[in-house]
Amino acid sequence: MMTNLFSIFDPTTNIFNLSLNWLSTLLGLMFIPFSFWLIPNRYYIMWNFILNKLHSEFKILIGFKNTNGTTLIFISIFTFILFNNLLGIFPYIFTSTSHLTLSLSISLPLWISFMLYGWINHNEHMFSHLIPQGTPSILMPFMVMIETISNIIRPMTLAVRLTANMIAGHLLLTLLSGTGNMIPTKFVWILIIIQFLLLTLESAVAIIQSYVISILSTLYSSETN
Repeated sequence: MMTNLFSIFDPTTNIFNLSLNWLSTLLGLMFIPFSFWLIPNRYYIMWNFILNKLHSEFKILIGFKNTNGTTLIFISIFTFILFNNLLGIFPYIFTSTSHLTLSLSISLPLWISFMLYGWINHNEHMFSHLIPQGTPSILMPFMVMIETISNIIRPMTLAVRLTANMIAGHLLLTLLSGTGNMIPTKFVWILIIIQFLLLTLESAVAIIQSYVISILSTLYSSETN
């Protein structure tokens, strides 16, 4: 019996006391289409279309002069988070993106690399971001403090945004499914319809969150150029 509602996110599958749930993070590799088909199938064509659209959008955000392979980083992040979010909707598959361990492991190295690159190569440009244009002189010290704090908490906000959205949907589905044995049988179909609608919403959230994380990471990187 579940003693804690949040225990649905705990790794429980193990062999010889070794947790195997985190291996579900690698299941997304099975869905990446092979590029050596003589005649590309529909799935490969559709995935190529999505990646090309993302590439063109990221290229505009970063800047046309700084796109030599840079967009591949953010496309890889989008793909990784998307597959893990969608796989976590299926029963008995561990949702790794609902843990700060994984989401911080993605956002923190990105933020550190952006900061190091920006402050080493474009320090004047980074200083100019601390004070927005047109700020009165008396407010400049406060604006520097506010911009510095907002810059420092960026990796945490990225991680918490992804984790909180995935946890919220899963908790709602779990809470509603737990009421199935307590309602009359004639009202079960209403619960099934609600669960189906929530599952559809959760699928949309999984796609949107992967897109939001990759777009925000692209915007943060564009500020360092």
